Amino acid sequence: MTPKLDRTPLGWAARAIRVPGSERRTALQAAKATVAAVAAWLLATRVIGLSQPFLAPYAAIFLVEATVYRSLLGWAQQVGSVTVGVLLAAGAAQLVPEQTVTLALVVFVGLLVGSWRRFGGSGVWVGVTGMLLVTYGTTRSSELLGDRLLETALGAAIGLVVNVVIFPPLYGERVAAAADRLASALTGLLEDTAELVRADEPPENLDDWLGRVSDVRSLARAAEDASGLTREGRFLNLRKRSRHSGTQHEASLRTLGALWPPVEQLAAAVRTTSEGREPFVYPWPKARDALADLLLELAAAVRDTAVPGRAADLERCRSLMCQVEDRLVSSDDGVTATLGLGAMALPVRRLLRQLDHR
Repeated sequence: MTPKLDRTPLGWAARAIRVPGSERRTALQAAKATVAAVAAWLLATRVIGLSQPFLAPYAAIFLVEATVYRSLLGWAQQVGSVTVGVLLAAGAAQLVPEQTVTLALVVFVGLLVGSWRRFGGSGVWVGVTGMLLVTYGTTRSSELLGDRLLETALGAAIGLVVNVVIFPPLYGERVAAAADRLASALTGLLEDTAELVRADEPPENLDDWLGRVSDVRSLARAAEDASGLTREGRFLNLRKRSRHSGTQHEASLRTLGALWPPVEQLAAAVRTTSEGREPFVYPWPKARDALADLLLELAAAVRDTAVPGRAADLERCRSLMCQVEDRLVSSDDGVTATLGLGAMALPVRRLLRQLDHR
């Protein structure tokens, strides 16, 4: 029985200390953001001597991103959006003397310009930066406007450096967990499908089984997202050769992801034949037994696929696949029953091919 997860603050902190994972990464990123903000503030105030450099720690915090790549991209977007906001506020102040009208113009135009996709999530700060400058009354001082640009670039650079140098985030445990969850779900679905196929009569209610199909579909998408985040996390990362990089699980997850389309096709074929939709008819018992045995063997092979470096034994699968295909060409079960068997055998053949090419 799986122990209940302690969701209290103390339990969260204990997990962050004991095991690598999302809790530890969150705590580490929070600590890094704090270091970046304080460093940006001290450098801007005590070293450079800027007055009220509020944008420096702000930019530093938001540049401690989920991956090094996002920090680098965020630096460019952050500096770009603030620069445009500063220039917009300065230009509007020169053209419109009334502060209220200037504010309305800067916010409206800034939010429109900030919606450009190249600014990403930082686009909103075109309008916000312009608004802050107008309301603080600094739009007519070129020196103060220059300070705003300098402190933003400074804070963003510090946030970027901190994220790159101090334990840059990796997501290898997500790949491992995603591979394990997807393998377990695929294995369970194939075993359930084998039991369903072997039954003498198609079940009238397929809701539970269809629910399992939907669950696997969601896990396949989550696995794809985890794989993408892990690859992005290694890009430009000084720790990309670390054991936490997830490279040892990527091949397994890639194979498991490739197994989902034929499994989904198999589920659709089983549903169609079990519901007796023309021209497909439920295959006869001997054909279904051979197919069910094959699905159980494939389930065991899928389970082995989740283990890095473990090769699945597919000899029994190949033998059973030959038996199923022999019935397609040599049996006298009838055309419609043979069509039903063929509809299920085709995705199974694709599933075996994917495992064979691992």
